[in-house]
Amino acid sequence: MQLIRNGSQPSARGPEQFFTGSVRIDMPFKGAGDARISGGIVTFEPGARSAWHTHPLGQVLIVTAGRGWTQCEGEPIVEIHAGDIIICPPGHRHWHGATPTSAMTHIAIQEAKDGKVVEWMEKVSDEEYLAGPAS
Repeated sequence: MQLIRNGSQPSARGPEQFFTGSVRIDMPFKGAGDARISGGIVTFEPGARSAWHTHPLGQVLIVTAGRGWTQCEGEPIVEIHAGDIIICPPGHRHWHGATPTSAMTHIAIQEAKDGKVVEWMEKVSDEEYLAGPAS
């Protein structure tokens, strides 16, 4: 067993090429040996969001704090809250982040296929983002 203590790893800033706004990634983890699982705790400040992306074997998000938005391609933006679990199927194009006025934190868990966990695409435009959830 490996124990990774809270605060034992430095926080990382979400790379500007994959995120809009202020994003912090804490405690990234990766399975040991042949395990394909990886993840981390991601905090989006108000207005921050990921770029469009897919995961070859899907992704699970567990919202732990705040209020955010997520969208799958071709579907409306959906509001998400602490306690919600989002399951993104393999290859499904999507994005997620905070609302314009509230921060949001989630645990992101995904598996690697052929060593790759994510395929990044273009950033979500302000126009797409500010459309907000359907009423």
